[in-house]
Amino acid sequence: MFYKALTGAAEEAGDVRLAERLNELLADEHHHLSRLTARLIELGEVAPDLSAVRQQPATLEDWEIVARAREHAEVERYTRLAGAALDAATAALIEEILRVEREHERNLAGKWTAA
Repeated sequence: MFYKALTGAAEEAGDVRLAERLNELLADEHHHLSRLTARLIELGEVAPDLSAVRQQPATLEDWEIVARAREHAEVERYTRLAGAALDAATAALIEEILRVEREHERNLAGKWTAA
């Protein structure tokens, strides 16, 4: 939702390059959500209901500082998960997502997710 709000702000500002960069981050994050949801279903779990999640306001002012902190938190979260006792398929998924999140934190750009 964060990158979606930023993409909209960049489009409103007429910054096409930034909008594309943010949209690529958004695409990677959507891909992660889809893969995690699919994995939960494969494991017989119920996918979380995200209908109550609402987009929070985001501005382009200092967006990189905020985004880098958010990506750092993601790296920490997936690093903890990678250290947990997981089955092989889930562990591989978490490792792949962690690799992409590290790229996000480093570059604040997307399109790191393998198809």
